[in-house]
Amino acid sequence: MEIKYSDKLMSLPPYLFIELDRKKKELQQKGVDIISLGVGDPDLPTHSHIIEAMKKAIDNPKTHQYPFGKGLEEFCVAVANWYKKRFNVELDPNNEVHSLIGSKEGIAHLPLAFVDKDDYVLVPEPGYPVYSSSVILAGGKVYYMSLKEDNNFLPILEDIPKDILKRTKLMFLNYPNNPTTQVATKKFFERVVEFAKEYNIIVAHDCAYSEIYFKDDKLDDSIPPISFLSIKGAKDVGIEFHSLSKTYNMTGWRVGFVCGNKDIIFGLSKVKDNYDSGVFSAIQYAAIAALEGPQDCIENVRQIYKERRDILFNGLRKLGLDVFLPKATFYLWCKVPKKETSLSFAEKLLNVGVVVTPGVGMGKSGEGYVRFALTVPKERIQEALERIKKVL
Repeated sequence: MEIKYSDKLMSLPPYLFIELDRKKKELQQKGVDIISLGVGDPDLPTHSHIIEAMKKAIDNPKTHQYPFGKGLEEFCVAVANWYKKRFNVELDPNNEVHSLIGSKEGIAHLPLAFVDKDDYVLVPEPGYPVYSSSVILAGGKVYYMSLKEDNNFLPILEDIPKDILKRTKLMFLNYPNNPTTQVATKKFFERVVEFAKEYNIIVAHDCAYSEIYFKDDKLDDSIPPISFLSIKGAKDVGIEFHSLSKTYNMTGWRVGFVCGNKDIIFGLSKVKDNYDSGVFSAIQYAAIAALEGPQDCIENVRQIYKERRDILFNGLRKLGLDVFLPKATFYLWCKVPKKETSLSFAEKLLNVGVVVTPGVGMGKSGEGYVRFALTVPKERIQEALERIKKVL
């Protein structure tokens, strides 16, 4: 029989990180020693007290049943308490918190709750590919907000055409930002709240990297990063996605949460009720242990990433590359050499066994840049620098 895919599916670009993984595996099968600085998947293990909580929970037969709904009451309370302690944001665990099978899942499902055919969604670019693909699969239209160096990689809201804004339902934002590593200011978030109220736009802020930040004399006072929900009036217009993946090295566990405006969360929950049956209860108990347990483990992780950051940043600068010193995230955003494109430079590095993310793969404004991930040991970063030196 002839298999015909939907127009929506065919309109999706290749998923960048799957393509990177495919190319990496092809080279590995040929015997090439690969240093992967492409995908942002922490190499550090999940903290032991979280694993022990999972072991205990999985022995309880009650955790083996469907975990329907917003999540365990204890999980939602743990999220609310963590937000209060970390951001001084008050959340009602009954209707302002909802568990997710990783923040990616929640982001991907959100447009299905609010976006109708031909509605616009404002998407930052370069940016996480799921923002745009979720809109396409929901039947909406994407309007890309360019993130450029001359505006500190913040979108210029005033540049968005008025006729687009009249048809806009939703805006995605992401700070600390992947891939540019920029941290948003309180002033910027205040403008976003004002803007969203003026045009009746839902704000969805992806805050996955809020805990991976660096205290550094060379950087400004925007550290630690703030929550969008900490801004007056933010809860009236928006929600915030959060993940335990980066903070607690739990990428494979698939657990996160969304919090904020209860009516927006209700809409997302209606979609989820029809698509999944919730987060495995044993994993929720492990997440509670992460949120309520000792937090010094996060500071240890920051120090490891900071050491790696400094080695890679200083090494790339010595090689003559123009690279930004990251305030947060575990990435470095780097300009490619003159006469190179992001794809051509990434391909040259791939030829010496170093995988990086070409900026153009995350949006046209990413042309001229590549992204390095700090998710390998420092010894491998030093080896990667030696290989990059040969290319340059």
